[in-house]
Amino acid sequence: MLRFAADENFNNDILDGVIAREAGIDIVRIQDTELYSKEDVQVLEWTARENRLLLTHDASTMTHYAYERVRAGKPMPGVIEVSDELTIGSVIQDLLLLAGASNEGEWEGQVIYLPLR
Repeated sequence: MLRFAADENFNNDILDGVIAREAGIDIVRIQDTELYSKEDVQVLEWTARENRLLLTHDASTMTHYAYERVRAGKPMPGVIEVSDELTIGSVIQDLLLLAGASNEGEWEGQVIYLPLR
């Protein structure tokens, strides 16, 4: 199963919903780590070391730095960009689909935009 990290601005209601439906899912909240309030590049470096896909609502800078890592040939296990305009239920459904139907390493170097449909 995929391993996730949730950016510090990520909606906790979504995380709670995902965990309630799939108790074994591996999600670390950035605000619960030493990375709280750190720069995006540091968060992406950590997710690469930990091999975690990053969940974020930050389309303006996080995806920019993710693509920068890819261009530089650095590891980037993936970023899942979630629009703030989506319903919580639809995001939970898409994240559970990704978690259940994906293999580790499948999203390396990619930015995925939700909704999946």
